[in-house]
Amino acid sequence: METASDLIVERPEGLYCPPGDFYIDPWRPVHRAVITHAHADHARVGHGHYLAAAPAEGVLRARLGDITLQTLAYGEAVEHQGVRVSLHPAGHVLGSAQVRVEHAGRVWVASGDYKVEADATCAPFEPVRCDCFITESTFGLPIYRWEPQQQLFDEINAWWRTNAAAGRPSLLMGYSFGKAQRILSGVDVSIGPIVVHGAVEPLNRAYREAGVPLPSTRLVSEVADKADFKQALVLAPPSVQNSVWARRFADASDAFASGWMRLRGARRRRGVDRGFVLSDHADWPGLMSAITATGAERVIVTHGYEAVMVRWLQDHGWQAGSFHTEYGDEALDETPPAETPAEGADAPPDTAEEDRPR
Repeated sequence: METASDLIVERPEGLYCPPGDFYIDPWRPVHRAVITHAHADHARVGHGHYLAAAPAEGVLRARLGDITLQTLAYGEAVEHQGVRVSLHPAGHVLGSAQVRVEHAGRVWVASGDYKVEADATCAPFEPVRCDCFITESTFGLPIYRWEPQQQLFDEINAWWRTNAAAGRPSLLMGYSFGKAQRILSGVDVSIGPIVVHGAVEPLNRAYREAGVPLPSTRLVSEVADKADFKQALVLAPPSVQNSVWARRFADASDAFASGWMRLRGARRRRGVDRGFVLSDHADWPGLMSAITATGAERVIVTHGYEAVMVRWLQDHGWQAGSFHTEYGDEALDETPPAETPAEGADAPPDTAEEDRPR
């Protein structure tokens, strides 16, 4: 329940800091916005002033255009109306940040989206001590447990290598920002050429300009010899599935990379040959470890399986509640498929894992 001393509260425009008079990832236009990361459901056009982590500048400008943007290095603080604000790595995508808010001896942290396993494309998650932690819960059910990412990259490389040997293009679909670059960072470039959709390449460019090493990629229009497609890995957003754009890759083996591939039947409903369980969000153990590391006595859960997590946290000694947010609608790779476990499902992980191809 909201109290007069809360540092962050719900408002129709988004999460609001009353003493600082600013919003965090607002979904309606406001005068002053602190942005956790550049995914479209968290970073929107129309705000008067933006504050974000310095590594996010390139991707924010690539996605939002000409905005009034102030940046902070990770850990650097700025004071506004007596509120001390700093940004700390969230490990989600390039430039993703947790927002630390300090006022009158109290510290709150809004996580944005995060994952706790480090990868080569962004700064790793950093636990931040606080009195109250606002956490996402995209995969906030015990069934969601990720395999080590190197194992996933090995599976992707084996799939691509098999297809290339058979002369079949490998069409791998995943979100253009974050997921595509993470895949690029882990694939074996000796297998064949890498071709990307036009929505992916501008983000690749922003990552490279930020100092993230990515292998060479080509747009479809830059491939002179169409025979190159037969050994190619083709990275594209989910929207290309069954499109005219995708039909140029005759006899392609297609796959989808998302945390939702952990669900039994998700690959079948997607209608793809392979499903790779790869997410830029924390799994259940990651969420629990992140919450515990903050030392927070109070936890507020947002976007995902709020009811399940709130009940679990309360049962284990936390003061827990939830905020209603409008996040998730535009992150196509992390939007739940038609069938997801009912809230409150207690199935152990080994009974609900994806029906993987062997």
